[in-house]
Amino acid sequence: AAAFDEAWRRDPGHERTWIALVDGARHQIERIKAEAKAREVDVTIVCDFVHVMEYLWSSAWSFFDEGDPAAEAWVADKALGVLHGGAATVAASIRRKATCLDLAPDKRKNADTCADYLLAKKEYLCYDRALGQGWPIGTGVIEGAVRHLVKDRLDLTGSRWGLNGAEAILKLRALRSNGDFEDYWKFHLDRERHRVHEARYVNGAMPRAA
Repeated sequence: AAAFDEAWRRDPGHERTWIALVDGARHQIERIKAEAKAREVDVTIVCDFVHVMEYLWSSAWSFFDEGDPAAEAWVADKALGVLHGGAATVAASIRRKATCLDLAPDKRKNADTCADYLLAKKEYLCYDRALGQGWPIGTGVIEGAVRHLVKDRLDLTGSRWGLNGAEAILKLRALRSNGDFEDYWKFHLDRERHRVHEARYVNGAMPRAA
């Protein structure tokens, strides 16, 4: 809900396309859909491509020996297929390959798991559209920001934080990281002057010393 509140604050007229990046967990998707429906806004959900790659690599070992360099070319081919919007086609080809090789159930397990994932999430794997629109397809930037802004400062041994204090520190770290601190500090001093001094006088005009 907090993420939607922030999106609403930044785009109250809904003039932009709202994108939600997820790792594919069902509860994430369900909560986003429920919140979007309650607020009557359209949200495009995109699954993190790195998670897709993890499934593809896992399925590769159903067909190749561990460490076989041919696996890399196979994964690259399937990844390109998914990036071009062919998640369902890739899923079918993986399952078909496992069947043609007559793999035992335990041997083809990872291949079937990958195919099931691609089919179940195909609605959120439209990377051809996402890339064409310039939308992000990976959560790495977000995770990196969380590590830099949050964990590097707040996740220290023995530290204890309240919500207000932690949020204040994170806002200052964000200002410094973005290079906006000097502009912010000037604004802060101007507002403090207005609140403490100018607001107490008629028309905000402070009397001059004789």
